[in-house]
Amino acid sequence: MSRPQPVLPLALSPWLEALACPLCRQPLRLEERTLRCPGRHSFDLARAGYASLLTGARATSGDDDDMARARDSFLATGAYEGLREALCELAPGAARRILDIGGGTGYYLSGLLDHLPAAQGMVVDTSVRALRFAARAHERAAAAAWDVFSPFPLRDGTVDLVLDVFAPRNPAEFARVLAPGGHLLVIRPAADHLAELRALVPGMVGLDPHKEERLHTSLDPLFSTEERRETRFPLTLSARSARDLVAMTPSARHVDEASLQGILAGTVTISVVASLHRRR
Repeated sequence: MSRPQPVLPLALSPWLEALACPLCRQPLRLEERTLRCPGRHSFDLARAGYASLLTGARATSGDDDDMARARDSFLATGAYEGLREALCELAPGAARRILDIGGGTGYYLSGLLDHLPAAQGMVVDTSVRALRFAARAHERAAAAAWDVFSPFPLRDGTVDLVLDVFAPRNPAEFARVLAPGGHLLVIRPAADHLAELRALVPGMVGLDPHKEERLHTSLDPLFSTEERRETRFPLTLSARSARDLVAMTPSARHVDEASLQGILAGTVTISVVASLHRRR
């Protein structure tokens, strides 16, 4: 009787040759539902369809279950479609392997894969709940758990585009995994992003006034900036969507339940900066 063939999520297959053991950097191979390296390190594929490549101490998750559900609920309304369109307009059309850092539920990567039908993508996050959403976000979107502040479990030069939308950054690792001439696309909030909510809701996390300066200090030694765009528009929200918008951000950890439930329908300003950077 023949042995059953290994089961690998289809979207993860194109990434298998690019993966490296996060502990010893050797290639990974699939044995049933486990990724193994010659050094006998092993990493399981979750039933939900994502690969768990975390090592050592558990990484701090960006989203807990409630935040991930709020994110999925809010983005499903299409309220941030304008941001996804801006991302697609900036993305290089030649990108074939796209790494979405801190990609959460896979919303932005999914839109980009629709825009680039020859591309393959992978969402990286440490939130189990978010990765469950991401693993089914798009037929060409794989999902994996690893810590953005640790060395990435990828071989050098195996990625064409790194996507970073409202997410932490590790410029040295971005540059290492990008192929020569590869790109980094960063989207971050501008100074007046969600200004109306921040004025009304006590405890919402403020924006760093030196964000742009810090970004360029970290990126400029490794990347050259090719394009920068600002996207700004008013967004009318229901009370439910407004609460989800707050609950899906880091502010959720600082806003009490009474303040969250007190948020009413209204109009807020969406204001972000998107920039495209080429690996030097």
